[in-house]
Amino acid sequence: MNQIFKFIFVFLILISCNSKNTRPNIILILVDDLGWNDLGYSGSTFYETPNIDSLSNDSFKFTNAYAASPVCSPTRASIMTGKHPARVNITDWIPGIDPKNKPLLGPQDLHELPLKEITIAEKLKEYGYKTFYAGKWHLGSEGFYPEDNGFDINVGGFEKGSPMGGYYSPYKNPKLSDGPEGEYLTDRLTNESISLIKNHDKNKPFALFLSFYNIHTPIQANLKHIDYFNEKLSKMDDNIVRTKKEGQAITRLNQTNAKYASMVYAIDENVGKLIKKLKDYGLYENSLIIFTSDNGGLSTVNRIAPTSVYPLRAGKGWLYEGGVRIPQLIKVPGNTKTKKIKDLTVSYDLFPTIVDFAGIKNDINIDGISLMPTIKEQSKINREDIYWHFPHYHGSLWKPGSSIRSGDWKLILHYESNKAELFNLNKDPGELNDLSSVFKDKKEILLKKLNDLMNETNANKVSINPNFIN
Repeated sequence: MNQIFKFIFVFLILISCNSKNTRPNIILILVDDLGWNDLGYSGSTFYETPNIDSLSNDSFKFTNAYAASPVCSPTRASIMTGKHPARVNITDWIPGIDPKNKPLLGPQDLHELPLKEITIAEKLKEYGYKTFYAGKWHLGSEGFYPEDNGFDINVGGFEKGSPMGGYYSPYKNPKLSDGPEGEYLTDRLTNESISLIKNHDKNKPFALFLSFYNIHTPIQANLKHIDYFNEKLSKMDDNIVRTKKEGQAITRLNQTNAKYASMVYAIDENVGKLIKKLKDYGLYENSLIIFTSDNGGLSTVNRIAPTSVYPLRAGKGWLYEGGVRIPQLIKVPGNTKTKKIKDLTVSYDLFPTIVDFAGIKNDINIDGISLMPTIKEQSKINREDIYWHFPHYHGSLWKPGSSIRSGDWKLILHYESNKAELFNLNKDPGELNDLSSVFKDKKEILLKKLNDLMNETNANKVSINPNFIN
């Protein structure tokens, strides 16, 4: 009987949606590897992002926004499901490296988003939304593509995490036909997205997930803009690369890569193009627009990295702040007074936030918390802790570990050494002063919290490599 009532309820919702679109349109713009300070509004003086800066003036700026993981696939899984990556058992980029010559063996996590998971697209589609996906997917191969996970149309999303043909056609992408010679991938994905919006049934709300491959490697100059940034770089006082050691890796301390700057500008140019079309079509005001990144910027590797997230420590692939702190903007429907929000937020909060703004009741057990009450100044986010689980070796030279932030405190547990570092982020945002030997009680409290959260989410574990020879 309950199933019959549910069917009738959904049927009535669909009739209502078909007769008149009263739900907000949803646009989520996900930029790959975008660092927390790679934008003008967030602090960059070399990179230029006038359109995103303009969007920030219409948006809530989340100054303590975090990715669910320091690498892409786990964060993307968390956005799709509203769950912690550990709960979904996708804790590494797919397929990862899984070396056999290290002291520890990484756990066997999944290489695709399980079809049993209810995605945000499936939830929206159930309530009358037309669902579009454009760009990087990286959550499984054939049979696990966006169209298998609730998206009506998929343009360019397949198993690879980087553009196999580079950023200019031919793309070597089975889900994206090649364009004319010289066509730029980011331009193409934006144009495809605009076409989908323009031609959609105006009586139905739409949800567009535009997932740029930029600024993932290869760092390949945007030919329209590279000369401008080369000239700008030549006139800068601080144009010599500065670095410091991070374990066996090298961290870049300043933003001086003109190729990278041209790629950031290309993103901004396309965000501006998309927003202009939304305004031209009369869709901007009634749209929920989310702009965010999947992990920290690529600033720490075994060579000179392309960007810098200084003064944060390390970058993509690491559990220090540089690897997980990200930019995030949310533009809500209607005219709302915007502000900076300092509450701790994380990628899996986007699922319940989108559902809330769409007026859909969420009946799924998830880890995310809706940001709508906070945006509407009804309450602060009811969260004590965020934890990250990255029990894998990474090409950035990170070694397996997990971490937790609790208030101003952050603890990082390194599995090879079984040592924990403790930082007070309020006083030490660069995580330079390990306080674990000073605040021993706090360290033990956070270790217990971390262990409890790992158990609660059924987090996978590393094992000792019996064949490792030191």
